Amino acid sequence: MTASTTTGQTLRSPIYGTLDRIPGGLMVVPLILGAIVGTLAPGVLEIGSFTTALFATPMPMMALVIFATGMQITPRSVGPVAGTTGAILLAKSLIPGLLVVALGSLVGVQGILGISILAMLATFDNSNGGVWIAFAGKYGTRTDRGAYIASALNDGPFFTMLFIGAAGLGSIPLEAFAAAVIPLVLGIVVGNIDRRWTEVMRPVPQIVIPFFAFGLGTGIDLSAVLTGGVTGIVLGLVVTPFTGGLTYLAYRFLLRRGRRSGIGFAAGTTAGNSLATPAIVAAADLRFEPYVGVATVQIATAVLISAITAPLVAAWVLRRNGALDDPEADELPTEAQSVTATT
Repeated sequence: MTASTTTGQTLRSPIYGTLDRIPGGLMVVPLILGAIVGTLAPGVLEIGSFTTALFATPMPMMALVIFATGMQITPRSVGPVAGTTGAILLAKSLIPGLLVVALGSLVGVQGILGISILAMLATFDNSNGGVWIAFAGKYGTRTDRGAYIASALNDGPFFTMLFIGAAGLGSIPLEAFAAAVIPLVLGIVVGNIDRRWTEVMRPVPQIVIPFFAFGLGTGIDLSAVLTGGVTGIVLGLVVTPFTGGLTYLAYRFLLRRGRRSGIGFAAGTTAGNSLATPAIVAAADLRFEPYVGVATVQIATAVLISAITAPLVAAWVLRRNGALDDPEADELPTEAQSVTATT
């Protein structure tokens, strides 16, 4: 990442440019730095005032990201791509979530192989909207790009809390669920009343995420990384073939996308915002608190790995089916016209 000055000199971006080149770097790197500080010098961030508020209090910033996400959800953006959005949500969120809670009913919330049910849900029931929009922007159709709304809907802790509460794996009070949903609902309301605010708030996640990721990291004990990191790699390697594979099947058999069905694998990711999910769930039900540290590390690893594997697998499948060129060619002109407003 570089920028030119009026004198013709080139300014390098050693911090942001480096983070931006790492998949998930804006979240993963601050998280790791926060974990280092929180483990080696935990008291340094507890001196109070603005220092503690900025670096050790992630919840307000997470709420702001959820509010900003809600502002991007409008009836106009959902309508033309409702079928594709629904298929992605079914394959990427609902089916994986139901399978995980079914496993939880058999083995308990502790999960298996050191991977808790909380970590599985927070890894599998959401998707990385940045990876999707970047991949669909290059290889997908207008409808695919408009289906980014699926990532806005499954982002955050809502699906995880819903699955845990509905399956009886935990006690999620209605008030806690409402408290988690209210920022999203308010964002939707404000965004639909005043579209100018939507544009103003659009860059908020990219600005805020590094800060709340650092704050989340300060609560991670690095002694958990040895276990969490290894199992996180396992989770990350499973996300794309499992949830991306289900989305591929939805594209092929529900949406009838034929040779372009491979784009479904690009949904096989874990959203960066899901790092906040364990802490939010544990705040609602303290029985999940022992799993928060390791689950957060596991999810962070899955975010990084899936951001790499999902586009690679999707591109390989599309290339194998000869569908990398002219992505708009298979989309009917009338459909393309109807979704132009979403792009």
